[in-house]
Amino acid sequence: MTSSVLIIGCGALGKELAESRRLNNWSHVTLRCLPAELHNRPEQIVPAIRQVIDSARSQFDHIFVAYADCGTGGALDRMLAEFGIERLPGAHCYEFHAGSKPFAELAEAEPGTFYLTDFLVRHFDPLVRRGLGLDRHPELMSAYFKNYRRLVYLSQAEDPALDGQARAHAEYLGLEYHRHRCGYGPFNRAISEQIVRWQS
Repeated sequence: MTSSVLIIGCGALGKELAESRRLNNWSHVTLRCLPAELHNRPEQIVPAIRQVIDSARSQFDHIFVAYADCGTGGALDRMLAEFGIERLPGAHCYEFHAGSKPFAELAEAEPGTFYLTDFLVRHFDPLVRRGLGLDRHPELMSAYFKNYRRLVYLSQAEDPALDGQARAHAEYLGLEYHRHRCGYGPFNRAISEQIVRWQS
């Protein structure tokens, strides 16, 4: 009998998680995604995930958290250790979108890089422009982005419209633009490695 698995994911990864479930035929996997806006309030990530764990752990054989550390400063790992629950590796989602080696090369080439994924390109205004208050206080731009030199779009979908939006976002931020094609492979592998051992 296949074990039931709950993945608690960031809303910014919802499409990718659903695609991984489809590609791998994970009928035993349930997804619950929290609002992506939590990334602008990382202190709220751990309580939100704990609440889902508390309400759901009696209903599933296994729980996995599809978050990186995401600015919690180790607090997420400390909380998950209480339950013996694992999460995606790394400090943030960009590494498992790109793959560890390509991401390390991108970071080494230009440490002052601001990254966007497909989700962040689509939701740039609510999460960045309005989320950081740049629409109301454009003078904050220099404070937030003074140490950045370029914007790297970690593209998953092959979509010229998204590429155009990402270029526009780079221009808005005053950053050099670079597109790095990822596809869904690295993310799917990162999830699959964690889930496959619970399939039987």
